[in-house]
Amino acid sequence: MTTGPEQAQPAAGAATGTPGGGPAGAGSTLPDDEPRVVVRDKRRLDPETGQVREPGTAAAAAAGEGHPTALPDDEAAARAGSAAAEQTDARIAELVDDIKRLKAEYDNYRRRVERDRQATVDAAHAAVLASLLPVLDDIERARAHGDLVGTFATIGDQLVSTVTKLGLERFGEPGEPFDPSVHEALVHTTAPGLSGPTAVEVYRGGYRYAGRVLRPAQVVVADSDGTEGAGAAAG
Repeated sequence: MTTGPEQAQPAAGAATGTPGGGPAGAGSTLPDDEPRVVVRDKRRLDPETGQVREPGTAAAAAAGEGHPTALPDDEAAARAGSAAAEQTDARIAELVDDIKRLKAEYDNYRRRVERDRQATVDAAHAAVLASLLPVLDDIERARAHGDLVGTFATIGDQLVSTVTKLGLERFGEPGEPFDPSVHEALVHTTAPGLSGPTAVEVYRGGYRYAGRVLRPAQVVVADSDGTEGAGAAAG
């Protein structure tokens, strides 16, 4: 049997074909529906040069194949730390504002409680002192008539001293300018040499406590009779 070149070629073709006896060219084509496997080189070191691939270079862009270039670790960490610091500072400022607001509210509340407490104490003292005013009137009348002597004088003086220390203040003396907020006019008359309404006589003294009038003074009010003004006009 003759074995020439013509017969050797099919044998070589059969040896280089794909499994199943098909031609090499036809066996290497993948169907369209087969998934493609894409391998991306994300190595930081260039395998050919051994150098570190810098972000933004053509080699890094080729390795990333269109993906955004990653920032260096130090810069990314610095940006993350800066953002965290800004958030921390903002939170601290917010907490400080809250503390200041709470402190202001507490100070206002403490002052209001103290003011209310003092007002309650003053009201209680005023009620007790107001009940003692008739006794003080009797002591003043006895002193005016010369009857405040002996043991009665000692007790009267001690009582007056005690209520004065507590803050009770007596007002209403002859010659005071008439003030309707603290004086009660029982009689109105005229008198020479007056520049305005004046309490010329006091029937009953007035008392105040903690800036509040407990009882007005009962007085006789006199106005100028015009005698002084007529003399000045004639002159």
